[in-house]
Amino acid sequence: MSRTPIFADLDAEDLLTLESFMRRRVCRAHETLFNEGDPGEELFIVESGVLEIFVGLPDGAEMALSRAGAGNFVGEMCLIEKVPRSASCRTLEPSVLLSLRSSDFELFTQNHPVASLRIMNRMLTITVERLLKTGSFLTQIVQFGEDSRKRAITDPATGLFNRRYLEENLPALVNRARTLAQPLALAMFDMDHFGNLNATWGPAMGDRVISEAAQVFRQVFSGSEILVRYGGDEFLFLFPGADSGQTGALCEKLCQAVRQIRIEDRPEVHLTCSLGFAVFPLHAQNPGELMQNADKALYLAKERGRDRAVEFSRDA
Repeated sequence: MSRTPIFADLDAEDLLTLESFMRRRVCRAHETLFNEGDPGEELFIVESGVLEIFVGLPDGAEMALSRAGAGNFVGEMCLIEKVPRSASCRTLEPSVLLSLRSSDFELFTQNHPVASLRIMNRMLTITVERLLKTGSFLTQIVQFGEDSRKRAITDPATGLFNRRYLEENLPALVNRARTLAQPLALAMFDMDHFGNLNATWGPAMGDRVISEAAQVFRQVFSGSEILVRYGGDEFLFLFPGADSGQTGALCEKLCQAVRQIRIEDRPEVHLTCSLGFAVFPLHAQNPGELMQNADKALYLAKERGRDRAVEFSRDA
C-alpha cells in the first residue's frame, strides 16, 4: 500500500491501521464493480490488473473514459460526498483490488484525523491533475454525447425528428399546453400511393420523394412546428399554440406545396398527400387520444379521395 500514491504520505503505523479497514477483492476479467447511477459508497484501489471507467450513450453504445492500473484508484468521490456514480467501472483482466467504504473511512478519520487529511490532500491533487490532463478530452466526450443523443432522436435520411423523439416528448408537450392553457395540434401525413410509386420506380425513387418532401416541409413551416418522420412515408407534425383553423390552413398549404414537387428526370411523377389532424384540448385530452383522433382524420381524408387535409370530427 505504501507504493499507492494517495497513501504515500502515511507512516507505517497509519498504513497498518488503514489496512485493517480495507477489504481485498479478487475479480475475474470483465467483472462489473459499479454502474452509472449506483450509490457512491466505496473507493477501489488497484493492486494488480486493469479497470475501465466508461459511460453509456443514448443509442445504447458505450464510451470508455479512462483506465486505472496498479496503484491507481477509482470511486474517490465517495470519500468526499455521497453522490451517485457518474460512470460505470469494470475489470478488463483478472484483478486484485483493495476497497474502502466511506463509512469505514469516516471511522478512520475520527481516530486519525491528520492521516486522513494527508490522504484527502494527495487524492485531490491527483484528481485535479487528471482533470487538467483530460480537460479537452472531457469536452470532446460531452460533445460526442450531445451528437449521439441527436443521432438517437433524428431520422438520418431527412434530418427530422424520429418516432423515438415523439414518444419521449409528446406527453411533456401536451402537459405544457395544458399548463399554458394553449392548444396543441397534431397532424398525420401520408404520401398518396407511395407503395405504388415504390413498386413502379423502385426504392431509390421512394427515397428521393421522401427527401424532396422533407425539404418542402421546411419551406412550408416557419420553424416553431415540430416535424417527425414516423416511419416510411408517414410523417407527423406538431403545432404548439395552433388552433384548428390555423392548423387547417397550414395543412392545406402543405398539400398545395406537395402538388408542386417535381422529380428531376421523372416529370411524369405527380405527387399528392393526405393529412388528418386533431387539436388538444378541443378533440382530445391526452397524448394517446390526440394521436388516435388525428389518425382517424387521416383515414377519413383517404376515404374521401386523398389529396386533402381533414380535421377530426366526432360526428364523422
